[in-house]
Amino acid sequence: MPVVAAAVCPHPPLLIPELASGAAFELDPLRAACFAAVDRLADADALVIVGTGPLTGTRYDASALGSFGPYGAPEVTVGGPRSASGSSAGTPVLPLSLAVGTWLVEQSKAADLPRTSITVAAAETPATCLALGQEIAHGNERIALLVMGDGSARRSDHAPVHLHPRAEIFDSTVAAALELADAETLAALDPDLATELHAAGRAPWQVLAGAAPGLRGRLGYNAAPYGVGYFVASWTPGQSA
Repeated sequence: MPVVAAAVCPHPPLLIPELASGAAFELDPLRAACFAAVDRLADADALVIVGTGPLTGTRYDASALGSFGPYGAPEVTVGGPRSASGSSAGTPVLPLSLAVGTWLVEQSKAADLPRTSITVAAAETPATCLALGQEIAHGNERIALLVMGDGSARRSDHAPVHLHPRAEIFDSTVAAALELADAETLAALDPDLATELHAAGRAPWQVLAGAAPGLRGRLGYNAAPYGVGYFVASWTPGQSA
């Protein structure tokens, strides 16, 4: 069955309120857009989360544990088996992208869907990304896809990496492609430019391009509050662009 719905969200650690501390309210619009997009995935047979990781094709089931300890909130965990007290137990294995994706899903209407998480290397070739997307979409289940990825981290003088003159143009291209569900444009993104711009979402977006051609898009968020491009989009069969 084809992918019946997809959502695109960024994965900054600051999405987690416990990590944002006093600045948590600044990302409230982004969180709200993410939750709305993930809620739209609930009408499916199964959910696949895609995000960057060390290797392409590493798969985790819903028992895989993610922790935000490295970012200052060891008490915040996702996935994993639960102890008698209700906290997660085990060794954290999920990379940041999948941990944030799991955090979003666990608070959404899609929380009860059978779930698999898959990594794609940040430097993976477009052809392999597209092939992974096609593999995800090839099966008997109606799949919902949650794609985690940030835009350029060089959007302003206050960005994590100094301002790059092509960062805003790159992100504008991505935002337009997500709004129009333009798989062809996403598939054509230049990996070398994306690396230069520190755009962590390039490979996951190209997995989306391979998995979900033919859907229609809605862009729910497009901003760079900390000099990093963040996009939230929904792709479904029945929406207008």
